[in-house]
Amino acid sequence: MSAVTVSAPATLPRQEEILTGEALDFLAELHRRFTPRRDALLLDRARRRREIATSHTLDFLPGTAGIREGDWQVAPAPPALQDRRVEITGPTDRKMTVNALNSGARVWLADFEDATSPTWANVIGGQLNLRDAFRRAIDFTDERGKRYALKPDTELATVVTRPRGWHLDERHLSVEGRSIPGALVDFGLYFFHNAQRLIELGKGPYFYLPKLESHQEARLWNDVFVFAQDALGVPQGTVRATVLIETITAAFEMEEILYELRDHASGLNAGRWDYLFSIVKNFRDAGSAFVLPDRNAVTMTAPFMRAYTELLVRTCHRRGAHAIGGMAAFIPSKDADVNALAFQRVRADKDREAGDGFDGSWVAHPGLVPVAMESFDAVLGDRPHQKDRLREDVKVTADDLLAIDSLDARPTCEGLRNAVQVGTRYLQSWLAGRGAVAVFNLMEDVATAEISRSQIWQWINAGVVLADTGEAATRENVRKVAADQLLAIRDEVGEDAFVSGGWQRAFDLLMRLSLEEEYVDFLTLPAYDLLD
Repeated sequence: MSAVTVSAPATLPRQEEILTGEALDFLAELHRRFTPRRDALLLDRARRRREIATSHTLDFLPGTAGIREGDWQVAPAPPALQDRRVEITGPTDRKMTVNALNSGARVWLADFEDATSPTWANVIGGQLNLRDAFRRAIDFTDERGKRYALKPDTELATVVTRPRGWHLDERHLSVEGRSIPGALVDFGLYFFHNAQRLIELGKGPYFYLPKLESHQEARLWNDVFVFAQDALGVPQGTVRATVLIETITAAFEMEEILYELRDHASGLNAGRWDYLFSIVKNFRDAGSAFVLPDRNAVTMTAPFMRAYTELLVRTCHRRGAHAIGGMAAFIPSKDADVNALAFQRVRADKDREAGDGFDGSWVAHPGLVPVAMESFDAVLGDRPHQKDRLREDVKVTADDLLAIDSLDARPTCEGLRNAVQVGTRYLQSWLAGRGAVAVFNLMEDVATAEISRSQIWQWINAGVVLADTGEAATRENVRKVAADQLLAIRDEVGEDAFVSGGWQRAFDLLMRLSLEEEYVDFLTLPAYDLLD
């Protein structure tokens, strides 16, 4: 009998194919070996946050200067990860699995994290879909009669799976009454069921690692990889990991993160939306110099964002790793004028990334794959990457990374309205089990909802005066603006859909997280309690 207790709300079709005795034993061993270290690292996060609250600054670590100054490289990328010029992201539902693999992108980020609402059905269903895809057993016809089938293997995107972050537990799986971290569940089940099959296909178990805040957290992942490969007889170094640099603390430890994972590292990614969320979270009480303006006013050309992305390219290429750019979140619409303007912006964004030295970038929709591909084809040509561009011209200081007040923009009431709308609409879908949601022609995920509620919280607590109305962002004024936005949503969707769709519940959660005096580190922690 397995040491893992399964306490799912209901037995799902084919659940037993994923939760085999051997797979559960593997999870139990991962849990025993690594959860105590995970717990200690979460305490380290809290300690570091207290230090930032006191000092209002960050700097590169003096104790690891030898790593930054040393002469070392990460392991060479395997053939399947040499060319990553366009990557598509999305959840692991059955339709997305087929469409992403067929999209023409070089890589599909199969997402169990920000683009997935972690219902039990999504967690187990996603594992089944990936397992089926690697065995070409995923062809299906939907309820409208549309058939989905995989293209030949040579035309499919390479899968890079993103497990949940270290902070989330999977409450449906426990050992001796203690929930297993979602990161270990997602990694463990995927690795157990697919590692050997992927090797047979000429690829391997590849991962995106989210929300790391330190190189010690990268070291923990590296030890997980070493153990898992030994336990299942997989050659060491088969695993490859790309780390999302999507926290401000990780931006100061890019070299150290690559070093800890050097036998398994394949690159870093500029996770722009979570990066902004992390800045607000860590410097939320550091005064006006750290107050971000409206989310839509913070572009990748902002000086502190340029410093972050250029440092990432320089770091990666110096160490032989891929540098992957940020998300193009636009969703094509039926309005030709809207599409034309959006495609123009996406093309400019991807042209900039390719010109800066990135080796690839993200899109959220298959319709954007050709747009991004053109930008990188124009720079790369037949080359798989441009790691030879060492960007030795880039010199980034701690002050450059923290120059938030270099933006010539201020918070506005229109930005507040948008934050309420995006946050409410996203949470309504997330609580209904949908993690990737189209809102105002953009594909939103947890990161943008985090920005929305964090900015509202920061603006209130920093005493911001909204530039377009001259009113202070007090709790009372925010409640009034938010109530008007909820009424607009009610009018838009209709009374019956408003009630049955759980819109009030989503709005109440957003308001609670935005208006409470105590800041909650991750909205998914209280939101998870509301999921089935």
